[in-house]
Amino acid sequence: MALPLYDSQPARRVPWVTYLLVAANVVVFLLTPMSNFATWYGEDRVRECKAAHFTYEYGAVPKELTTGDQQPVPADIVRDCGPATFHKAPWTAAFTSMFLHSGALHLLGNLVALFVVGMGVEDRLGRWRYLLSYLVFGLVAVYGFAWTSPDSTVPLIGASGAIAGVMGAYVILNPRGRIVSWVPPVIVVRLPVWVVLGYWFVLQWLSLGDEKSNVAYTAHIYGFAAGVVFALLARRAGPARRLAALSRG
Repeated sequence: MALPLYDSQPARRVPWVTYLLVAANVVVFLLTPMSNFATWYGEDRVRECKAAHFTYEYGAVPKELTTGDQQPVPADIVRDCGPATFHKAPWTAAFTSMFLHSGALHLLGNLVALFVVGMGVEDRLGRWRYLLSYLVFGLVAVYGFAWTSPDSTVPLIGASGAIAGVMGAYVILNPRGRIVSWVPPVIVVRLPVWVVLGYWFVLQWLSLGDEKSNVAYTAHIYGFAAGVVFALLARRAGPARRLAALSRG
């Protein structure tokens, strides 16, 4: 399996939004009970219980998104950790869940992917359109997952749905690009973007139905598809805007 390292095509401008998204995800993680940095949450079982309550409070629970009603925390968590005292508007969790991660490896994997493809997409879309599209991709991934599993009460967290959308947009906006990737154990190669990201998408599709995994493959697919559609529309709109500018001149 090839691990993407960086986009071999240099950006024409400083990717401030990509840097901002990376920083925001890191800071949020450090302030949550899922991080060892946040010592104020306590230790061992106390921290685990606060992390569980925190995840249900700020994570996107599919049944909450499809019904609009807050669901009770599972009985086993209440039995071991006590009752939850929070109240939430389910739709807000669709946003907050995009900035939560279960651990350092979960965070690192997502941010490496964002760093590799985010700069190229930001360079082509512009900062504001890129930021807005990132959030939209994340919402499509979250709500798509909820629509597919409407009765699930397991919280969905992580930036991977939004990042999958950026991946999909990258394939369309930079189809001839190459991604420098590490192929274990020691080989570093430049591979076409459609090989690296196409392989990743196929892997997500083939992993659907893996009940032993806690990865939301469905959310990745929805996010990726949203990115492809958005980028196709953006490419169609680009020539039209340039033609209109020329006619006005």
